[in-house]
Amino acid sequence: MKHNAMYPGTFDPITNGHHDLVRRAASIFDRVFVAIAANPNKTAMFSLEARVDLAGQVLHDIPNVEVVGYSQLTVEFARKHNVSVVIRGLRAVSDFEFEFQLANMNRHLAREIETVFLTPQEQFTFISSTLVREIAVLGGDVAEFVHPIVQAELKKQRRV
Repeated sequence: MKHNAMYPGTFDPITNGHHDLVRRAASIFDRVFVAIAANPNKTAMFSLEARVDLAGQVLHDIPNVEVVGYSQLTVEFARKHNVSVVIRGLRAVSDFEFEFQLANMNRHLAREIETVFLTPQEQFTFISSTLVREIAVLGGDVAEFVHPIVQAELKKQRRV
């Protein structure tokens, strides 16, 4: 049985933790959409187009991964792209309550779509896009947390 999956998020910016989960998901599923959300409730550092571009550059070498932006409900994106699995990352127990609520709401909206939780490798458990942005804005070194392409873009943003 073939399964397409999506890994939704804002990816502002994509981190090494995201990259780790995408690579691992790509080894499990036939096709993985990295679905970058245009979330009107969040103020992003990077535009949707820039986030899609950065993620595309970082993930370009994984043949069964496609990076796309979206602005509808996650379950609507899933239906439109024949996705049966939504991938969510859990870094710590503190992530679980929100992710559990989200998974249950998605199941309520679309019973045919399952949520699968993946945990990152240990060296990525403390990395979040929010922390990476804060460190970068304050002039800290984010080299071990993001791809060099992302690091360069974060440096540009700091100069703006």
